[in-house]
Parts: sequence; structure tokens; C-alpha cells
Amino acid sequence: MLFLALGWACCLAAGFTDFGEEMLYYFRHYFFMFLKAASMNIRSPRKLITFDWAMKRLLRSKANFEILEGFLSELLGEDITILDILESESNKESKLDKFNRVDLKVKNGKDEIIIIEVQYERELDYLQRMLYGTSRVITEHQQEGEPYATLVKVISVNILYFNLGHGSDYIYHGTTTFVGIHDNDKLQLDIRQQKQYGKMQINHIYPEYYLIRLNNFNSIAKTSLDEWIYFLKNEEIKDEFQAKGIQKAKRSFSLLSMSEAEQAAYARYQDDLRYQASLVESNYGLGLREGREAGITEGRVEGRVEGRVEGRVEGRVEGLVEGRVEGQTRLLRKLLERRFGVLPEWVTGKLSCASEQELEAWAEAILTAQTLEAVFAP
Repeated sequence: MLFLALGWACCLAAGFTDFGEEMLYYFRHYFFMFLKAASMNIRSPRKLITFDWAMKRLLRSKANFEILEGFLSELLGEDITILDILESESNKESKLDKFNRVDLKVKNGKDEIIIIEVQYERELDYLQRMLYGTSRVITEHQQEGEPYATLVKVISVNILYFNLGHGSDYIYHGTTTFVGIHDNDKLQLDIRQQKQYGKMQINHIYPEYYLIRLNNFNSIAKTSLDEWIYFLKNEEIKDEFQAKGIQKAKRSFSLLSMSEAEQAAYARYQDDLRYQASLVESNYGLGLREGREAGITEGRVEGRVEGRVEGRVEGRVEGLVEGRVEGQTRLLRKLLERRFGVLPEWVTGKLSCASEQELEAWAEAILTAQTLEAVFAP
């Protein structure tokens, strides 16, 4: 009952006095916020840092290669030896490094490039971005004048904290194969190609993709790979876990072993993640409320002037849509100004005539775009 009262009080404090849909939405929102906070206080304090923070601060050290080698060995099903950490996007400090995405690029003992990326927020075109990322790595590591046979093999490992596509599994593996249209046979490399490329199968030449969909994992570790997935989702490593490198991860990722300055930096990083995750949701929830209120008011005025029930209903519907779009436009403008400063005329022009669908797409793009042009890219 205390949580119910607190959730109700927060709704009233936010200005909700009408028992409508908005009131119920925010009541549920605040109520579950209190439940989450209470559960965090009841259970024992977090003892391990998250994997993405470890990628930023710990796993780039050779002393911790064993941890990354263990995770990749369990995932790829072979013993992986890391030779070096290569320059990647997250090596370059920027404002966007604080949230949403962290990536790491390593070179293994077979001269293959492995990209490991942690992604928090939903991206509808994430699959295309994976393709772009592997293609860019291939071209970056190909020297001018070298034959195609020297193209580097790239493995893309994607740890996702959002739902991508439809499927029941929590780990997906994508490779390239060529299958006959008539005979349904799989094309193979001949002996000369195997010797020249140093590859036995065609799929060993092309990029491979791993999608780890943490939301689909039921937190029951049945295999050594599951033990790593359990840690990625729950930020906990049990004493009985025996996967390669995982017990060293438990020791190295301990919050207690960090200095006060490192703990403070980690806390700020986690706050940034929560802030960015709630920013768009909160602002667009407010935009929805303002839009509905404006639409209802406009609809009532128009209906009264016309003096007909039909006019009042039509006015409310049209006003509801227009008011919602107006509220979303106003809030999106604030978000853009917060991120990029004063907006040029071409941006304000786009906002003034945007549809509701366009506004929603641009709002999602704000989380990852580094420039205004990227936000509005088709």
C-alpha cells in the first residue's frame, strides 16, 4: 500500500488530476519505479561492474586478455588467443561514449578481426549497421594494391539489451553460404583455393555475425556459454561457474577492488545510461499528454462553434492528432537544441512539416547520431 500511495503522490505532483489514460500511464510508470528501487535496496549491493564498462577500462590491458579470450572461446567454440587490441570507435573519447554503445576490436591468433559491441537502445536498422561495421573493418585493413585473397576475416559479436527482430532464441549465428538452386548442394572451395586462402570452407572467408539477445535469456545457465550470458544479463558470477575466464572476470570486475575515483566514474557512467534511456521516454510521454490536452481543447472549441455533435467529434479527433504532433515537435526541438545547440533553418523547416512517424524516428536517432545530419538521414 505504501508503494501505491507513493506512486499516486508522484502522479499528483507531476500535475495529473484527471483520472484519464495519461494518469494511468504515469501511475504505472512511477509505481514500477518504486518497486524497482525497493528491490534494489532489498537485495545485496551490486558487486561486479558491467561488461561494457570492463570493455572501456579493463579488457584493453594484456593482463586481462584471459577474460576476453575465455568469453570468445566459449562463444565461438574454439580456443581464442588475442594478440592485440586495435583502434576502434570507443577508443576515441567523445560525448557519446558515455552511453548507448561500447565497442571493442581485437585481433586473434589467426589474424582475424573480432568486433565486440554492446548496444543498449533500440535501433531499427541495427542489422544494416552491423553490415556496415564489418565492411568498414575489411576495407580499413586492406592495403592498396593487395590482392583480394588477403582480405581479413571479420567476426561481429553483438551483445544486445533490446529486442531485435522476432525469434525465440537468445543467441543467433549468421554466416554466408551458396546453395544450388536446382541440386540444393552447397558450394565448396577447391583444393587450390583452400591452399591459397588458408580456409577450408567458403563461410570462413566471409564475415560472421553473432547476436546475443539478452532479453530472451531465462537466466538458467545450462552450459559454460550460458554462464557468460548469465553474467552479461545479471552482472553476477556464481562461485560454481566454470566457463573459461569467468572466475578471473569475477575477481577483476569486483567493485571492491576499484579505487574511490574509479567507483565514482562508474557510478556516473551508469547514471548517464539511465538518463539517456529515460530522456526520450519521459519527454515523449509529456508530449503525448500535452498533445492530447491541446487536441481536446481545440476539438471542444470547434465543436461548440459548429454546434453539431459531428463537428465536435471531428474537431476533437483532428485536434488530438495535431496537438500531439505539436507537442512532440516542441519537445524534439528541445532535445536537439540540448544536444547540438542552435538549430539551423533547414532543421526547423523539417520539424515544422514533419509527420508523427518522422518525429518518432528522429527521436530514436538522437540517441546514436553524432551530427544533426545523421539524425535526419533517410
